[in-house]
Amino acid sequence: MSSLSDRLRAAVVAVMFQTGESQRDLATVLGISQGQVSRRQSGSAAWSLDQCDVLAAHWGVDALDLLAGPTRACEALPERNAVR
Repeated sequence: MSSLSDRLRAAVVAVMFQTGESQRDLATVLGISQGQVSRRQSGSAAWSLDQCDVLAAHWGVDALDLLAGPTRACEALPERNAVR
C-alpha cells in the first residue's frame, strides 16, 4: 500500500492533468514558487495539510478526496474543472 504522501502527490498530478493546470498555476494558487511545487511533486518536499486544503478548495473537492488518491480525487472533480 502506498503512503499517504504518495497518494497525495499522485492525486495532485492527476487533478492537474484533468484540469489542464501547470505547476506555475498551482504556485500562484498556493503563493509559492513553481520550484517549490516541483519539489513537492517529486517528493523531495512534502505538501502541508494547509496546502492540501487550499488545493482542495481551489478544485472544488474535499481534502479527503485528495488524500484518498488520484482516482477518487479525479472522480470528485466538479464537471466545470475537468477540461480534458
